[in-house]
Amino acid sequence: MSVLELLKLLRKKEITPYEVISEYIKVIEEKENVYNAFINVYKEEAIKRALELSKSNPEEYLLYGIPVAVKDNIAVENMELTCGSRILLGFKSPYSATAVRRLINEGAIIIGKTNLDEFGMGCSTEFSYFGPTRNAINPEYVAGGSSGGSAVAVKIGECAISLGSDTGGSIRQPSAFNGLVGLKPTYGRVSRYGLVAFASSLDQIGPIGLNVKDVAYIWTIISGYDPKDSTSVNIQVEKFEEIFKFKKYKIGVPRDIITDDVDKEIKEGFEYAIKKLIDMGHIVENIKLNYWKYALSVYHIISSSEASSNLLRYDGIRYGYRADGKDLMEIYFKTRSEGFGDEVKRRILIGTFCLSYGYYDEYYIKASKVRRLLKEDFINAFKNVDVIITPTVPTFPWKIGERIDDPMKMYLADIYTVLANLVGIPAISVPIKKASNGFYINLQIMGNYFREADIFDLAEQIFYGNNSI
Repeated sequence: MSVLELLKLLRKKEITPYEVISEYIKVIEEKENVYNAFINVYKEEAIKRALELSKSNPEEYLLYGIPVAVKDNIAVENMELTCGSRILLGFKSPYSATAVRRLINEGAIIIGKTNLDEFGMGCSTEFSYFGPTRNAINPEYVAGGSSGGSAVAVKIGECAISLGSDTGGSIRQPSAFNGLVGLKPTYGRVSRYGLVAFASSLDQIGPIGLNVKDVAYIWTIISGYDPKDSTSVNIQVEKFEEIFKFKKYKIGVPRDIITDDVDKEIKEGFEYAIKKLIDMGHIVENIKLNYWKYALSVYHIISSSEASSNLLRYDGIRYGYRADGKDLMEIYFKTRSEGFGDEVKRRILIGTFCLSYGYYDEYYIKASKVRRLLKEDFINAFKNVDVIITPTVPTFPWKIGERIDDPMKMYLADIYTVLANLVGIPAISVPIKKASNGFYINLQIMGNYFREADIFDLAEQIFYGNNSI
């Protein structure tokens, strides 16, 4: 059941928060042994919170009694914060992330913390110390990542809505793999305070939901200026009722981006979406993005470099996992060797190399310059079009373990989603039709800076009229 449908029942007092939470916990207990979407479930805390809310006036809250799952790299006060890594086992956050606090203040109930690729580094949720999360449509396949647990929990009914984080597609890609709607907001729109840093210039918190309106509704609550985040931007956030106007848009299509590597059925689905948009009365025209082909390389240089710097703090001295050693250097070495998984080590090594003496200018500085050129590409494109569309992903989900030893092939799953992170614009993934294999074909809609309302409006026009979903 969607967030807005649940809210209607709760406000009419046809059901109570306790009944809602009890039902979702029942689903978790039935399905978790198959899907592994959660790292921690807060059964007692959620029930206690539900009983407290039952004594309150439902009209005082925007999210009265709504069960929310939170990706386990986002802080919830007094709860374990693992980032899917051995190195943070046992660490409990002393505070809640701003986005989480805003949800709680509006009556949301945090039902648990979801599984993820370790520190958000991956696109399949196979790189978790707690084991892989399985796809909600077919458990033999990957869930996508890194917010795989957050996506699967929504799809199989373990929560009504979830929060994920998106550094290079980590909300949109698992949303696509599980037939959901996922949003990466404009960089600076949602506070990063309380989000464990992977790549600080790319990371953003966003919602994953069953439909466009649920995602938009949550976005209006978690967005807005936060003085605790130096990258937070003080720009007014649209009210929910102001978003959906069913306007006609000028839509840009970068056709060069649809290469031979894209699955044939996804290509056909993309053309289907374009035709549908034209039939709706929107204007569609081809555009040119000159530097898109460098985006994936630039993303991995910049993200790995920032990860190398951000992950220096995990040394076994202050918190988390600590290995035994005869001296400080041995403790450092053994803690990081045993505490980090293979994918995190790979990215730390790449990032450290890119930042090292003699290579910094050749890799990190050059990547930053290309990033700027890519940003100018989008700025120029948005002078002529309102939104830009691409497929969300080039392929359908693969079987668990199929690409685990081929990171380059796995990285290609993010070829379209990294664009929005590098440029800092908002982007949403929306399912447009079912494929012959049972998975979904998805459309990515990218908007101009702080124009989330545009992509919500267009996404709802596509989603609302699609009877196959």
